[in-house]
Formats: sequence, structure tokens, C-alpha cells
Amino acid sequence: MLVDFRTSDDAGVYLWDTSSALVQSVDFLTPIVDDPFAYGQIAAANSLSDIYAMGGKPLTAMAIAGFPSQGFDLTVVKAIFEGGLSKLSEAGVALIGGHTVQDAEVKFGYAVTGRVDPGRVLSNAGAQVGDKLLLTKPIGTGIIATAIKKRRAAENIETAAIESMTTLNRASADALCTLGRDEVHACTDVTGFGLVGHACEMASASSVAFRIESAAVPLLEGASALVRQNRTGGGDTNAEHFGQRTRFEAGLVGEIATLLYDPQTSGGLLVAVAATAVDRAMSALAAAGSQAVKIGTVESFVESGSRVYVG
Repeated sequence: MLVDFRTSDDAGVYLWDTSSALVQSVDFLTPIVDDPFAYGQIAAANSLSDIYAMGGKPLTAMAIAGFPSQGFDLTVVKAIFEGGLSKLSEAGVALIGGHTVQDAEVKFGYAVTGRVDPGRVLSNAGAQVGDKLLLTKPIGTGIIATAIKKRRAAENIETAAIESMTTLNRASADALCTLGRDEVHACTDVTGFGLVGHACEMASASSVAFRIESAAVPLLEGASALVRQNRTGGGDTNAEHFGQRTRFEAGLVGEIATLLYDPQTSGGLLVAVAATAVDRAMSALAAAGSQAVKIGTVESFVESGSRVYVG
């Protein structure tokens, strides 16, 4: 076992032979948008993201779903599965089966299996002092999804959020693979724990501290304007859980903190790249169509200090 649960990583990695390793993950979620086809796409992209975050190539998927036993339109079920399959096909992943259960609340996702070069596993535990932190997608999906449910999000804001959530992290992961083995040190995908939460997990696993420049963090269109009236319960939980490991500079609490704790769905990759390779990494990501930006730096961890500093 090369990677397991002990570092709170995105997927498990099992050494199959000297040249390849098995990478596995499972993820599912409740509806985040009204359109069932888009919901299926988002669930698939979200599930595949864990494999990409490990530097792996997803190969097969098994669907996991829960639907009400009565009064639920079967055309909606069909649309959800079709949406998911469209993203699996885009990723070149074979759907080989699955399992459904009766559930009062709709749930949908996949267990995904892939392969990874044992020498190029992108664990969340490899960040090194001096590395630069890159983020490949803007944040704000939790705030916007809440606004969508309450009919507070304009159509263009909803469309932009869905486009972000249905975009695979494959292109960004492939771009990172063009760099040397000793240049990309760590990676994780930003999902339910929010940017700060996943940064805390990554910094802890790597025994370092992260400094994030809040002004550099990209936001989805409309997220900043919607944050006051559309706080999420998950964001409050993230703030409570990770707050003791995070320090915000004076004046940065409030809306900025809410956005950085905001739970994401199918978010981007948070990557620690050697300072000497960051320009080439940014060029490779840009050429792949990624919206990657530099958002911070990896620093030494001071005992009893915070894992994440936000300035």
C-alpha cells in the first residue's frame, strides 16, 4: 500500500507491480443543480477528480445511486445516468456496472479505478518549503449552489458555475505530468472541505505550513456578491473544524473567510510546485486550457503555529 487513509489523501494507491500501481476512490453527492443531466455530469467529474489529483489515469467506474422508490420520474433517473456517462466517455473511462438502493434523498456518484506510475504518485504529503501553490479552478460553487436552490442566482452565474463543475481536471493533470518527477511535489483536489480545509490537510500531511494570498484566489462569477445571503452549513462546519489550524490576517474575516471555507463540488487541483518549475508549470497549464493561478507559498511549520496563513 503506497497511499492509504492515514494522510487524508484523495485516493488509495496499491502497488501492483514495479511499473504500475492501482489507484482507487469513491465519491457521490446529492443534487447540486436542478438539471438532472448536468447533475450526472457534475457527479462524474467530481468522482474522477480524485484519480487525477493522484497523478493517475482513470480506467473504469461503477455507479453508486440512491433514488426514492415511489413518485420519482424515471426519465429523471435516465437523464442523471446519461449525464454521468457523457463525462465518463469524455474521460475515456469504461462504465462496468454499479449498485442502486432505495433512498428518500437522491444520491449519485461513482467508484473509480485507475492506474498510476509508482514513481509519479501525487500524494498530498509531498509539499516542500519554498514550493509555490497553484489552483486550477475558481472557487465559490457551494455559495452559488445554495443561491440556485433559493432562486437567487442569475442564469449567467448558474451557467458559469455548472461549466466549472462539469469541467474535468484531466487537462490540468496531464499538463502537470509534462513536468519532471521532482518538480511537482504534492496535489489534492478542492472539494467538500473548501480551499482552506484541503490546504490544512495537505500542509499537515507534508509537515509544512501554507501561506495563501486571498486576493490571488480566483472566484466564480457572482460568488462574491452572493456570499452574504447564501452561506452553507458545510462552510460553517469547515470553519469550526479547521479554524484552529488557520490564521487570517486582521481584516480578512467575514466574507473572504466564508468563501475560502466554502465547500466545493468538482473543484480544481491545489498543487505544490518547485519554485524553479512554476513558470513552466503555469505555461503548461495555460496551454492545456486551465485557469490556473498562483495563490501562495509553502513555508516551514512552527510548532504550535497555524498550518495555513491567509493574507
